[in-house]
Amino acid sequence: MSIYDQHLDKNSANHVALSPVSFVERSAEVFGDLPAVVHGARCYTWAQLRERSARLAAALRALGVGRMHTVSVMLPNTPEMVEAHYAVPALNAVLNTLNTRLDAPLLAWQMNHCEARVLITDREFAPLMVEAVRLLREQHGRELIVIDVSDSEYHGAGERIGHHDYEDLLRRHDPLAQLDGPADEWDAIAVSYTSGTTGDPKGVVTHHRGAYLNAVCNAATWTMPHFPKYLWTLPMFHCNGWCFPWTVAMLGGTHVCLRRVEAQAILLAMRDHGVDHYCAAPIVHSLLLNAPTEMHQGIAQKVRGMVAGAAPPAAMIEGMAHLGIDITHVYGLTEVYGPAAVAVKRDRWATESLSEQTRLNGRQGVRYMLQEGMTVRHPETLQLLPADGQTMGEIMFRGNIVMKGYLKNPAASDKAFDGGWFHTGDLAVMEADHYVKIKDRSKDIIISGGENISSIEVEDALYRHPAVLACAVVARPDPKWGETPVAYVEIKTGSTVSAEELVQHCKALLASYKLPREIRFEPIPKTSTGKIQKFQLRERARSSSAIE
Repeated sequence: MSIYDQHLDKNSANHVALSPVSFVERSAEVFGDLPAVVHGARCYTWAQLRERSARLAAALRALGVGRMHTVSVMLPNTPEMVEAHYAVPALNAVLNTLNTRLDAPLLAWQMNHCEARVLITDREFAPLMVEAVRLLREQHGRELIVIDVSDSEYHGAGERIGHHDYEDLLRRHDPLAQLDGPADEWDAIAVSYTSGTTGDPKGVVTHHRGAYLNAVCNAATWTMPHFPKYLWTLPMFHCNGWCFPWTVAMLGGTHVCLRRVEAQAILLAMRDHGVDHYCAAPIVHSLLLNAPTEMHQGIAQKVRGMVAGAAPPAAMIEGMAHLGIDITHVYGLTEVYGPAAVAVKRDRWATESLSEQTRLNGRQGVRYMLQEGMTVRHPETLQLLPADGQTMGEIMFRGNIVMKGYLKNPAASDKAFDGGWFHTGDLAVMEADHYVKIKDRSKDIIISGGENISSIEVEDALYRHPAVLACAVVARPDPKWGETPVAYVEIKTGSTVSAEELVQHCKALLASYKLPREIRFEPIPKTSTGKIQKFQLRERARSSSAIE
């Protein structure tokens, strides 16, 4: 036994399990008088937000919630959603944030699968949740304690459906003396469900250690200062808001809440509250890019946006630069707590042309500093592939910012972790500077006449046309070539363009075999986080091909 193994044991003075709950206690202690949440007429300081979160934790404990019990929440980006991110983990319970755009059967399935004991739900979703709770009871035999939230900024219909009123519960319970983290940082902090485009959704289980580290990474990646004013354009139900509820707490910042993601509401919040940071999928950034000029008036501060969820079109990155909004491109998945890689900007890039800067910034980049590994490997042999910008393989992660696994699905977990790496399913190349560039999802690559066509590359070309608001390219079965690209396009209001004009536009940017063989002007299905649902478009393309 080494001398360093003797009489140098862990104890409560020198070892504490990592949990992002500790950020809340610190900000309440040292920044208690500073604003923590702004939501319409409501404004809470960090001392007040900590107290409300501690009252919620006390109320949930009184309702029987304890270690490894699941609390589901059906909430928009409101103060109550922030409080749930602080209160539930403080009880060593598990937070399940529900996607507000799912249907009742799927919501019931998810709440049953994660064995939810309590549901906190906003009145706006009352009709949907009445049905979900009924299905949960009748089809799955599970009863829930339901807590209703009556948000001060919601003025629509929606009755109370539960046993308790949120504000009444908070008033009736004294706050916990301490928002404690878990004894074991490996304990689950949240379960988030994948989209379930094939089969049942998978429950991604994350832990306190990973949430803590990714919250720190967010701040370091963005070089965020103390006291940021962070606007909630990203749904907090999506990967726990990419861990930003805890990042904002760590920095003593201000959560600027937003029930609706609309260009005018976003730009007004930026102007009125001095917002300096926000996150969103490309479609939301495009909303701002295409907003009328007058909506941008009065925003004098520097605004920084983080983009992920899909590869940002080059035209969007260029457009935001012209607006003076600095974009940071990050990449990740639910299984890695949201963003876990970033296109770190280098000083020398500033001397490059705008188009070259856009290309450099459009890459998925390098791993977060607290993620231990990110490589491009052969998906079957796991052979490390050369950094030549040409050899395509699968992006794989390893480290503390990787999920525990899939809830009740050991086969899926084993497959995802095969060979000691987390397999993302994203196909990419590693460039000479060791920045990763995604070429496509493995299921989105179009194989035409034996040649691989990146749908992302074709979409980038389309987005460079000034009339294109949104587009998606998928494979269409072809008797001669096997597959050919078909493009679905939405046009900006007030603009006109023909299919022939778009093909001619693409000819200047793409090899001939990559050109879309058909362009369809149709609405493009998207998730609530702005991701384009290509699986639906592939079904459309296959169906129309069969008919023809």
